[in-house]
Amino acid sequence: METKPMDTRQGLDGVVAASTRLSSVDGEAGVLLIAGFPVEDLAPLATFEETTYLLWNGALPKAAELAELSRRLASRRVLPAATVDLLRAAAGRRVAVMDALRMAAGTLSLAAGAGQDPQEDAATLVAAFPAIVAAYQRLLEGKEPLTPREDLGHTASFLYLLTGEEPPAERVRGLETYLNTVIDHGFNASTFTARVIISTRSDLISAITGAVGALKGPLHGGAPGPALDMVFEIGSADRAEAVLREKLGRGERLMGFGHRIYRVRDPRADVLAAAAARFYKGGGDAALYELARSVEATALRLLREHKPDRPLDTNVEFYTALLLHGLGLPTELFTPLFAVGRVAGWIAHCLEQLAHGRLIRPQSEYVGERDRRWVPLEARG
Repeated sequence: METKPMDTRQGLDGVVAASTRLSSVDGEAGVLLIAGFPVEDLAPLATFEETTYLLWNGALPKAAELAELSRRLASRRVLPAATVDLLRAAAGRRVAVMDALRMAAGTLSLAAGAGQDPQEDAATLVAAFPAIVAAYQRLLEGKEPLTPREDLGHTASFLYLLTGEEPPAERVRGLETYLNTVIDHGFNASTFTARVIISTRSDLISAITGAVGALKGPLHGGAPGPALDMVFEIGSADRAEAVLREKLGRGERLMGFGHRIYRVRDPRADVLAAAAARFYKGGGDAALYELARSVEATALRLLREHKPDRPLDTNVEFYTALLLHGLGLPTELFTPLFAVGRVAGWIAHCLEQLAHGRLIRPQSEYVGERDRRWVPLEARG
């Protein structure tokens, strides 16, 4: 029987799977809206709690609403004992941080009341992710996890749990800007994974654990660490052109440049560049910042020379690396910190899918053989 041709889009390119009010990504114009706000207007000013509330509720919170969300998150920072035991075992085997986060995320089903109310699971997940990452990093360093403090904001709490010191305001602002910048970004692979899982009416913790697994993949989680390594390898501005020309001549990708969606400069790069400038010029390593800017300018010039037909501009990874390094955070935490920010966006998409979506069940085009006949084992030769 003749089959009807199907419109097959490998990787679902160009396929609209759902409507969303959460974020809009315009790759041609280089515009990212977070619940209607340009990312450059929202990220440097909002607290992470405000941005989370905005995504979950569709409006910025009033003072009482913000205080209530902050209280709910602060009260859920203590990890279940089984979660800490798992992290301790993982640290004993030097498991990568993203693997430890993925494993620990599933154990949050052991939290009191888990699995009964998506809103409560949402608060548990957002509160627990930074606590997991900080506790695990300390265990890797041979230190004990710290007891969370409820008097600190979400971002300050993470930095305290990581270092044991109450962080200065400028350090909190720098990290908070980053978390706001990456909180949501359309139907990327991890967000789509979360929506597929929750569309089956599975629980929120399962959906978010799946999203972490998707983010762990190098084609999605990105490479902010290697982008910084490239800057360190170059070392001085007068070496930038020679080193970068050699890389391009070998066919290497310049880390921190180019994006599957953006055909122009990633707007998140501008937000993080501004945050890095404020932080470095306020007491950080200004020489490193100036070197990074010089490497960026040289890389963009050479990319346009070598690949004039391909729009390769600065992406979010380049200034993520510079900012997070300036904040004193180790490279191995760069992708886990992305998850600490993105988890609130994943949850917003799950809540939206539960409210308005249906089971996500795309079709596939069969390209295998047909009309085959069974051959008994003894006749197969």
